[in-house]
Amino acid sequence: MNDQDERLARATINLVAEPGDLRSLGLVRELGPTEFLRVLRTRPELREEFTAAAGRLASVAPQQVLDHAAQRGIRFVIPGDREWPAQLDDLAGAGVLQGRGGVPVGLWVRGPLRLDGLGESVAVVGSRSSTTYGDLVASDLAAVVGSAGRPIVSGAAFGIDYAAHRGAISAGAPTVAVLACGVDRSYPAAHRQLLEHLAEHHAVISESPPGSSPFRIRFLARNRLIAALARGTVVVEAAVRSGALNTTNWAERLNRAVMATPGPLDSAASEGVHQLIRRGSAALVTGGEDVLEMVGASGQDLVAEPRGPEEPRDHLSVRARQVLDAVPVAAPAPSESVALVAGIGVMEADRLLAGMEEDGLVELCPTGWRVTRLGRT
Repeated sequence: MNDQDERLARATINLVAEPGDLRSLGLVRELGPTEFLRVLRTRPELREEFTAAAGRLASVAPQQVLDHAAQRGIRFVIPGDREWPAQLDDLAGAGVLQGRGGVPVGLWVRGPLRLDGLGESVAVVGSRSSTTYGDLVASDLAAVVGSAGRPIVSGAAFGIDYAAHRGAISAGAPTVAVLACGVDRSYPAAHRQLLEHLAEHHAVISESPPGSSPFRIRFLARNRLIAALARGTVVVEAAVRSGALNTTNWAERLNRAVMATPGPLDSAASEGVHQLIRRGSAALVTGGEDVLEMVGASGQDLVAEPRGPEEPRDHLSVRARQVLDAVPVAAPAPSESVALVAGIGVMEADRLLAGMEEDGLVELCPTGWRVTRLGRT
């Protein structure tokens, strides 16, 4: 079978089978697209899903769909193409979640960004009903990660998805929207301008053929693609029943990095995120730098541990600190008195006091030692 025949066969399957139908996709991978089509035509009674798909065969015109898509700048990328993102093949062993799974037979792509450049990408997902806090976190995080050269993958939905795309665009970074409907449709309609911008400068991707509607179950199929395309997934704000948690489940199954940003403790929008962190299903990240450390190679993009301001006594030995604590602030005291309070010998106290005098921490007065202003900080 030549490349064109395989493309036509895969386009046919894409038009008649539901996105993420694991039984169909599994057989396509096992038998090949042409043999699977033969099964649909000759033995549709084998499975209930096949009956529905076989019934659609007579009404689809795959070559016409491919030609019409090409005229509108939409390409159909299939396994074996140079542009095919090889990381999607990991879905073959990721099982099924809520009835969806498997490696797609192909992806419809609108936009100049090539899919084979998404291997180092990061997915940013979260609540559609996001808060101002969540939008700011997602936008800033996407901008930092994008500025480091990693594409941002999300779903172009309201809330966190939109903020993530916006943050990447503001940083001049590549960003990809994975849709649950056809790439020629603007969903949600309010994001038409964003989707047109992505289609012109970045990429819009879908497993569903052009013209497809965004059915609820197609979002579940879409989520596995977001998780599989990216090297890691960050969830910013998600309630306990948020669809974003479905994406993190896929990421975990695919052995991708799963990360989450904490929100206010009393925020319902972050309750699902906090559950992920509490049970150890996601690493806590507080910004783009943390994400880069999580998805980077070992030893790269390490985040410096936060430290408070350095104080003069930080470099003192434990014994020196004992002596400094024993030196009075107001009325000076002789070395013998300081040594007695510190619990060390007088000779050692004199030696340590002399060193601290050079550092400006103590001063010698006619009646003894006292702490300077610097030593009190």
